[in-house]
Amino acid sequence: MQGDWTKIYKKYKGLWVALDHDEQTVLGVGKTVKDAINAAKKKTIKTPFLTRVPLDLNTFVGLL
Repeated sequence: MQGDWTKIYKKYKGLWVALDHDEQTVLGVGKTVKDAINAAKKKTIKTPFLTRVPLDLNTFVGLL
């Protein structure tokens, strides 16, 4: 993934998003994976890339 998801993050915080193979085109959105997939099925027969957009962006630096 090299795309800029800034617009996707701002618009879909906390939701599941089904993306096209370009990882930029939103095919479906929902509160659950099932909702996002069902919405995507209305637009394409391809298997979408699924991700959950976080509510906030945090940086984590772990120590061993």
